[in-house]
Amino acid sequence: MAVANTIRALLTASYAPHGYCLLWQPWLIWIHAVSDTIIAASYFSIPLALVAFVRKRRDIAFGGVFWMFALFILACGTTHILSIWNLWHGNYGVEAFVKLITAAASLLTAVLLWPLLPKAIALPSPSRLREANDALSSRIVERDAAVAALHAEISEREKAEAALLQSRKMEAIGQLTGGIAHDFNNLLQIISGSLDLMSSRIDDDPRLLRLTSNAIGAVRRGKRLTNQLLAFSRLQRLELRAIDVPPLIEEMRDLLARSIDPSISLSITCEGEPYTVLADRVQLELALLNLTLNARDAMPNGGKLMISVSNRLLAGQDGVEDGEYLAISVADNGIGMSPEIAQRVFEPFFTTKPVGAGSGLGLSMVFGMTRQSGGTVMLDSTLGSGTTVTIYLRRAGAPQPPNDADDTVDPLDIEKLKGLTLLVVDDEADVRDVIATIVSDFGCSALQASDGQHALQLIEQHRPPVMVIDFAMPGMNGADVARIALARQPEIQVVFATGFSQSAAITEVMGSAAIVLRKPFTASDFARALARAVERKDA
Repeated sequence: MAVANTIRALLTASYAPHGYCLLWQPWLIWIHAVSDTIIAASYFSIPLALVAFVRKRRDIAFGGVFWMFALFILACGTTHILSIWNLWHGNYGVEAFVKLITAAASLLTAVLLWPLLPKAIALPSPSRLREANDALSSRIVERDAAVAALHAEISEREKAEAALLQSRKMEAIGQLTGGIAHDFNNLLQIISGSLDLMSSRIDDDPRLLRLTSNAIGAVRRGKRLTNQLLAFSRLQRLELRAIDVPPLIEEMRDLLARSIDPSISLSITCEGEPYTVLADRVQLELALLNLTLNARDAMPNGGKLMISVSNRLLAGQDGVEDGEYLAISVADNGIGMSPEIAQRVFEPFFTTKPVGAGSGLGLSMVFGMTRQSGGTVMLDSTLGSGTTVTIYLRRAGAPQPPNDADDTVDPLDIEKLKGLTLLVVDDEADVRDVIATIVSDFGCSALQASDGQHALQLIEQHRPPVMVIDFAMPGMNGADVARIALARQPEIQVVFATGFSQSAAITEVMGSAAIVLRKPFTASDFARALARAVERKDA
């Protein structure tokens, strides 16, 4: 009965108000009322903040828990409002119902919260987020660096592939040029030999002699042209000779003037008495032509091209001996070069010109020529102010006359050749016929062979003391034939008469004292070469 009365009392809320318990002391009642009011107001503000947060951040994790926590805080605040109400009215049933709701909300919140605790703990802190961001930034920097390195590698690979392609193109052009020069030299040899034979038979006709002399002069110009082609193809042996430079440049004046634009003025000056230098004439001519073309390209709107020659004393320069040198300067007042470009201009295939406008071989060829001649080359350039390239060549003794300076056959040479039988090996029948006719005028007889195999057969049959042989022939080349011939007949003397030679192959067989005639050669050149061969045979 007592339990039932207690439950009935709880349900009917028949207890006295809380103020009764506080003896209705005003100061105590108002402390409770004010405190519960502040707590309730705070509780009611927290759910509003949580709701606003969840609504603004819909991407936030654990959103459901936030809603349950807001409901729980709201219920807690309501219980404090009822505590104030019950100070005077004692409506304990409503308070019990609100507490029941609060208990349910708190229980549900706890049930949802505890399983989420490990996940909540795993959420990164601001410091860990900063560390993660720093690590990500570092990886991004590394990735960007790797991408930049990859782009640089791709660029270098493209440059290498372009250089390789250019190298193959230049090699193919060089081979084609060498072949053309060989064929052209054979034609010039036929013309030159025929003119020599004609000039020896028309002594009584001055007009024919003048025409023949003019034609021989044209052959010499053609020979210089083919020598330049062979130098370009890198198949010409470097022939260092003592050269007087001012006459050489003067002979090139017309060629250089035609190579530049009319808007460019050309001036050539020589200071004092220039030294004679040691160089390859054809290579030096090509170097000056290349420098002239580069200067022309550096002055698209016209300007001044100045070539000067002077004596210089070099000391302390890397790669060259101290001593007296001749300086050949080619200067322009064109666009000039930046320091970065000036450091690379002597690299093979390096060029600032667009694709198709330059091979990048000009300055590298100039550098190679001067170094092989024992000299050096220096460049002085300022962006916007022009460029000066100076070639330094070693001083030499007295200049040597060109091979074709004297076309008169020496009677002493002819005397040595009387009764000589020689073998002429050339794949061109007309060349063989001209050479055979020339040697017949020397009082010699000639056996003729069109290839290496035929030549070896004639050597076995007739054992000639001297063999005159071309280098470039179908099947075996001249060096191969000479090697086999010397093995079978060691006393045979070999004279190479060719316009297309590989000096390394000839030197390998004959040594450094090989007798080599450059086509087209004159009768006097031929007589001197044969006389040298006979002297060696008799020695």
